[in-house]
Amino acid sequence: MKKVLIACAALAAFSSSVFAADGATLYKKCVACHGANAEKPYLGGKVPALNTLSKEDIIASLKGYKDGTLGEGKGKFGMMGVMKGQAASLNDESIEALADFIVSKK
Repeated sequence: MKKVLIACAALAAFSSSVFAADGATLYKKCVACHGANAEKPYLGGKVPALNTLSKEDIIASLKGYKDGTLGEGKGKFGMMGVMKGQAASLNDESIEALADFIVSKK
């Protein structure tokens, strides 16, 4: 039994590194609105180009969209209906990977 537990723990550690969130892949669903290099302002400039934001702002915004605390009249950029849906499936690791990818585009 002990060998099975050790094997399961090793597999879990291996699979989490193999299947770690890939910011570039995650960002593909953002390109249409935000540009290939996160360079496009959105909504006539109400939302700045993502590549001008800090990692902390990106993370806070995505988490706010996900949990609904960043909505119309709330926070810096407000809630675009599409963003809540986009952020809903992201976990903390994915949000961090996405933020890392976006800031690499500065």
